Amino acid sequence: MKTEHENKNTSNRRDFIKTSAIAAAAFMIVPRHVLGGTGYLAPSDRLLVAGIGVGGKGQSDLDMFYKSGKADIAFLCDVDDRRAATSVKAFPKAKYYKDWREMLDKEHKNFDAVSVSTPDHNHAIQALAAMQLGKHVYVQKPLTHDIYEARILTAAAKKYKVVTQMGNQGASNDGPRQMKEWYEAGLIGDVHTVYAWTNRPVWPQGIPWPSQKAEIPKELDWNLWLGTAPEKDYVDKLVPFNWRGWWDYGTGALGDMGCHLIEAPFSVLNLKYAKEVQASVGSVYVDEFKRGYFPESCPPSSHVTLKFPKTDKTKGDVTLHWMDGGIQPERPEELEANETFGDGGNGTLFIGTKGKMMAETYSANPKLLPLSKNKDIKVAPKYARVPDGANGHYKQWVEAAIAGYGKQEVSSPFEIAGPLTEALLMANLAIRSFDVQKTVNGKTSYPGRYMKMLWDNDNMKVTNFDEANQFVKREYRKGWNNLTL
Repeated sequence: MKTEHENKNTSNRRDFIKTSAIAAAAFMIVPRHVLGGTGYLAPSDRLLVAGIGVGGKGQSDLDMFYKSGKADIAFLCDVDDRRAATSVKAFPKAKYYKDWREMLDKEHKNFDAVSVSTPDHNHAIQALAAMQLGKHVYVQKPLTHDIYEARILTAAAKKYKVVTQMGNQGASNDGPRQMKEWYEAGLIGDVHTVYAWTNRPVWPQGIPWPSQKAEIPKELDWNLWLGTAPEKDYVDKLVPFNWRGWWDYGTGALGDMGCHLIEAPFSVLNLKYAKEVQASVGSVYVDEFKRGYFPESCPPSSHVTLKFPKTDKTKGDVTLHWMDGGIQPERPEELEANETFGDGGNGTLFIGTKGKMMAETYSANPKLLPLSKNKDIKVAPKYARVPDGANGHYKQWVEAAIAGYGKQEVSSPFEIAGPLTEALLMANLAIRSFDVQKTVNGKTSYPGRYMKMLWDNDNMKVTNFDEANQFVKREYRKGWNNLTL
C-alpha cells in the first residue's frame, strides 16, 4: 500500500503531465500566422487546389484562386500541352499531369479541392470523381452536359458533404441581391414573365461536321480530350473553342451564356424545375427550298419558352423566354428610343404586374423601368454583398472550402447550380428534339417540331414525346463509366 506522501507525489506527477499535455496541445494549435508574423497563413489555412483543364478559362480560374491569398495551385492537368503552357509557367511548383484520372489516383492525398474547366461533356465525370474522394469542387458553367448529370452532381454535393461552386460569377454580383430587394419591396409587383437574350453564338453553328479529318497535334491527347464523347476523327478548328457548337461536346449558346443571364430570375423568384418547354430554331438553307439538316450542330439561333410552377415568391406560374443568335424581345415601352436595352447584346428583363426591371450580363447594373425611377429608389439593403462581386466569387469558394462543408455560404452551390443548369438543358432538349427525324414509308417528318413538351420532373422524362428522352442521359463512350453515386 502506498503512503500518503507517495500518493501525493503520484497525484502531483499526474497533474504535471495533464497540465503539460494541455499546454503542449495549446501550443500546437496556435495559428501559424501568430508565429510567422503578419500576413502569414498556416498550411492548414490554405487551400491546395488541383486544376483539370488549365488553359483559357481554366487558367484565369486558377489565377483568381491564387490571388485570393488563401490558395496554392498544387497540381495541373490538361490534355493539351499548348493550352497548359501559361499555367505551367505561372505555377512552376505544381506537378503536371495529362490524364486527370492518374492525377486523382496518385495525388488525392496531396490536395484539398479540384477546379474543373474542361469542355462541357467531361464536367460531370471529372467533378463526381473528385467529390467521391472528398474534394471540394469548383466547376465551370454549365455545370453539366446532360440533365441526368446535373441531377447526379446536385445529389452528390449533399452526399459527400463537400463545398461546391459553379463558375457563374454573376451569382456573386450585387445585381441579383439588389433586384431581390426591389422585388420583395413590391416595386414591380408580381413577376409572371421573364426574357433573357444573348448575341451568342460567336462561333460556327448550324453547319455540317467537317468531311476531312486532320492530323492530331503532337501536344494533344485526342483520346483523353474526347473522354465520354463518341469516337470520332480529329478535325481542324474544333479545339480549343469551337466545340461549343457541337452537341457531342458543347451545349451551344445556352451553355455559354444561360447561367449568366438566367441566374437572376432563379435567385429573385426562387425558380426550381420547369414543367414544360417549347422551342423554335433558326433555319439554314443550302439550296432553293432545301433546308440543311445538321443534327450534330447546334442551330444558329433559337427561341425557347420554359414554364415554371408557382414559387413562394410568385402568385402563379412564371414563363421564361430564352432568345439567342441575336434575337431580342420587343423593347419595353418604358425604354426611350436611344436607351440601351440590357447591355446591347445581352440582357434579362423582368415583367411584373406593377412594373419592369432589367439587368446586363452577370446580372450587372440592374435598373427599374422607366430609367427615371432609379433616381428615387429607397429600398434598404437586406442581403449581404459578396466583397468584390463577380471577382469575389473565387475567394468566396476558397474561404468556404477552408472553413469546411456547411460553415460558410457560397453564391452558386450545386443545390442552386444544379436546377439552374437543368433549366438550360431542358431548353436544349426542346432545341435538339426539333431535329429528330422520322421516316415512315419513305416519307420524312420531324415530329418534335412546333410542340409543347411536358416534363415529369421526378422521373426526369418528357411524357408526350418519348424521342426527346434520348437527350436526357447519353451513353458514355466504351471505357468511360456512366455516373453512379
